[in-house]
Amino acid sequence: MRFLLLAVCLMVAGWSQAALPGSLPDGQTLPSLAPMLDRVTPTVVNIATYTTVQVRNPLLEDPFFRRFFNVPDQQRYRRTQSAGSGVVVDAANGYIVTNNHVVERADEISITLADGRVLAAELVGTDPRVDLAVLKVAPEALVQIEFADSGSIRVGDFVVAIGNPFGLNQTVTSGIVSALGRSGLGIEGYEDFIQTDASINPGNSGGALVDLSGRLVGINTAILAPAGGNVGIGFAIPANMVRAIMGQLIQHGEVRRGFLGLAVQGLNPQLAEAFGVDRREGVVVVEVEPESAAARAGLRSGDIIVRLGDRAIRRVTDFHGQAAVIFLGAKVPIEVLRDGRTRRMTLDVRDDPLEKVSGERIDRRLVGTVLQNFRGAEDVASGAGVLVTEVNAGSAAWQSGVRPGDVIVSINRRAIRNLADLREGARLNEQQLLLRVYRSGQYGYIMIR
Repeated sequence: MRFLLLAVCLMVAGWSQAALPGSLPDGQTLPSLAPMLDRVTPTVVNIATYTTVQVRNPLLEDPFFRRFFNVPDQQRYRRTQSAGSGVVVDAANGYIVTNNHVVERADEISITLADGRVLAAELVGTDPRVDLAVLKVAPEALVQIEFADSGSIRVGDFVVAIGNPFGLNQTVTSGIVSALGRSGLGIEGYEDFIQTDASINPGNSGGALVDLSGRLVGINTAILAPAGGNVGIGFAIPANMVRAIMGQLIQHGEVRRGFLGLAVQGLNPQLAEAFGVDRREGVVVVEVEPESAAARAGLRSGDIIVRLGDRAIRRVTDFHGQAAVIFLGAKVPIEVLRDGRTRRMTLDVRDDPLEKVSGERIDRRLVGTVLQNFRGAEDVASGAGVLVTEVNAGSAAWQSGVRPGDVIVSINRRAIRNLADLREGARLNEQQLLLRVYRSGQYGYIMIR
């Protein structure tokens, strides 16, 4: 409104739009984001990745065709290039945060800074479940961004997206926070997105979403684009989650996420009445895994979780968003309502990576199997996955082709590292399980319905 009134006054005074003055008559400067962007844009980088992929041609794969035309029996490859964005989060050590999908399967990664310098980058670690990755470059005169507390942002706050859409370096767009806690989009395993109408386009992935003070609010990760272009619905991973995952990747090279052993559903008016509570926010515990952190803490089916860690739990998305940043070895306070009284407990998330569990505890479609976390050869999903130790003959898993010794490395097209990831991935599709398994030096897919 202020800009509209200013334009009207200038037109009345005979000014043309092209001749707007650099300051207001009383000496006040016009509002501008330029000073903030001068500080922040050097922290946002362009990421170029190079990947070698096999060229598939059905004719060349036909042995008769190759013999008839004397085609050499050798595989053909081509080199592809893609681009994205990243944010310098630790200038002293050269750490850069971006999306996992920007650098996934890349053979070579290079970083272009705002001043035009090009640096080679190495991959420190990735978390496909949240779609984050950390890179490291030589710490040569870098500028790092400051983190905001994303838990304090509100719908309607102004935000600015900075990145490299379509290869256009250092592009800035602005908007507001449209919604918080977005999930159920099928984008990632753990979804707790900030929604914004600041324009985000291909190439913006991994870039910064900042507030008007230039602090990092989130990492831009996806858009909702039914027509193939930007429609003003973009999503960013909250800065608090980014900071927690980043710390794990830098420290361990992977995310050692804890398994709480809880299944929950949202509290609705009918459940609230059944449990005799006068609140409408929270999540209800529907299942507690035996010998899990939740079981050891004393949680029961029917408990209403209202706080987990330092976060109030109002919806299921709040619970899963907080669970994404609970790591092995943590002792996490949890607050529940039971029989009309508030009870406070502590979840002791222990590291027991070789514990064997029944597949039925992970998902009913895996009944008849025995599973455990796997850490072995480096050629198997970066040395991680879930090992099948036993399969009952006649079970659905056996009939579908699952065998003892298989290492499950992805489920429903989601890479997994442990039993907790397997459980989360199984929830993505209630009709079928698409498993990618490693067996005898080769990968293959198995479908269980």
